Amino acid sequence: MLNTKSHNYIIITACKNEEDNLPKLIESVLAQTVKPVLWVIIDDGSTDRTPEILEKAKKTYKWIKSIRLGSSTRDLGLHYANILRKGFEFAIEYCKRNEINYEYLANIDGDIILEYVFFENLIAEFEKDPLLGVASGGIYHYVGEELVCTNARESEPSGANLMIRKKCFEECGGIPLSYAVDSAFNTKAKLRGWKTRCFNNIIAIEIRDTSTAEGYWKGYVFKGKAAYYLNFNPLHVIFKSLMYFFKSPFYIGIAYLYGYIGSVILNKEQIRDEEIKYYYKRIRPREIKQYYIDILKNKLEIKWKR
Repeated sequence: MLNTKSHNYIIITACKNEEDNLPKLIESVLAQTVKPVLWVIIDDGSTDRTPEILEKAKKTYKWIKSIRLGSSTRDLGLHYANILRKGFEFAIEYCKRNEINYEYLANIDGDIILEYVFFENLIAEFEKDPLLGVASGGIYHYVGEELVCTNARESEPSGANLMIRKKCFEECGGIPLSYAVDSAFNTKAKLRGWKTRCFNNIIAIEIRDTSTAEGYWKGYVFKGKAAYYLNFNPLHVIFKSLMYFFKSPFYIGIAYLYGYIGSVILNKEQIRDEEIKYYYKRIRPREIKQYYIDILKNKLEIKWKR
């Protein structure tokens, strides 16, 4: 049973041309056993029926609000981070003005479907551990008739269904203006002593694969550009690209390297936050190394026990 004094939360959703997916997300939020006190949906210049869907939802449910932005191309970089920042700033100011209390802030993508106990179970995890600052459910996709979890490490929350404790959000200075904004925020939280977790037993279904709204090639080129922007260690980039070669479609590893190397050659701008740059250059490679050492140790222990 949740503590009724601390389960209030707000949601931000950024979307563009999601007429097929947004109704499913709205339906899943309306079905939640613990509903948000405010949901702000930012329409990034949609040219389909998304605005109509939002108008209908707003008229029916007073706790749903929307912001309509001008026309723009789909952009998961700094533009996306700026949209999220505007959304959270609007929501926080709205809550202050209307004396609405909340303890958590969530970011949910427009192509997500949440199980009906999603927020109840996620908030319960926060209440168990006061040091938990950022958490998500597991990301699942349908492969044929089977629902398959695609998350890798439990310490890496998914940006597509992210929840943040209010105190953690404030200590990190809100949403950073960065490529891969969820990774940047998770880093800020870790460096301030907060735990970050992904709970794969809490289900969020992603209707399309991550970063593939405009196809796998563009999506993974962007991932490579984001790796450069965040100052990933080159060995980390090579390792990650090799891992992608074992996934389908086969060319995503090439796209990832293309995005990273292209940014290096063009000497593109990197994030100016020095603590994030240091983390990805020095600390993150050590974390990954330790992660795989621990996996190997566990496998060897299981083998010896047999």
